[in-house]
Amino acid sequence: MKAYEVITNKIIERLEQGTIPWHQPWSAEMPKNLITKKAYRGINVFLLGSMGYANPYWLSFKQAKQLGGHVRRGEHSTPVVFWKWLEKDTGEVNEDGEPIIKRVSVLRYYNVFNVDQCEDIPAEKIPPLENGREFHPIKEAENTVQVMPQRPKIEHRDAQAYYRPSSDTVNMPQPELFQSSEEYYSTLFHELTHSTGHQSRLNRLDTDNLAPFGSKDYSQEELVAEMGAAFLCGHCRIENQTMDNSAAYIQGWLRRLRNDKRMVVFAAAQAQKAADYILGKG
Repeated sequence: MKAYEVITNKIIERLEQGTIPWHQPWSAEMPKNLITKKAYRGINVFLLGSMGYANPYWLSFKQAKQLGGHVRRGEHSTPVVFWKWLEKDTGEVNEDGEPIIKRVSVLRYYNVFNVDQCEDIPAEKIPPLENGREFHPIKEAENTVQVMPQRPKIEHRDAQAYYRPSSDTVNMPQPELFQSSEEYYSTLFHELTHSTGHQSRLNRLDTDNLAPFGSKDYSQEELVAEMGAAFLCGHCRIENQTMDNSAAYIQGWLRRLRNDKRMVVFAAAQAQKAADYILGKG
């Protein structure tokens, strides 16, 4: 399989799992190779960053063995790409009769693992993580989360934000990874709005047949979640710090829906119901 296909398929896989690599208001350290300490660049930043590991260090299977460790059984690798320059004989000669060699770039890939997927690597070989930003809880936003009826369990297991209907749980990155406290709550409100669709709440989602990424129903639900988050941010008086990101995100889904204005009105109505439910007004 060509490198382009491998990378494209990986991105599609992450999108289908609900992860949008280039839309996240939180950030851990830039992904780096554990041996060289060099930061990955280009599409590799998105590929590795979307995998949800808080530890920024990655290494190949061979590099793990070189350090005296090994990849944990059952772990899956992540591809990273690089450009390799090759010399190609054009079959022509210059005026001195020498063959004309052309340099061409070819995209290649190899597989890496996060250090959290490995075992027995000496602790002194893994640099300590940088301290995150200082997180300041916002009282009104905390109160909003606490008053939600039948609130799903909120976990901080990995560096991804998502709602999982099968377990009725919300996962959030650690608060210190967010660019601001306001963005933490905006993201949490987005996932809590998704959770209102559960059959035990507003019964908006078909949890047995979730809409595939890119479908009209999926796009509509993303509109509902982001608009619900915007309503809740407004209630908490933090919308000025989060509205630009929300507007850009909503516009992205509107383009996918070809700017269907009726869809916006419908999504806004569903978002208002979700926000009212979370605030205990439903």
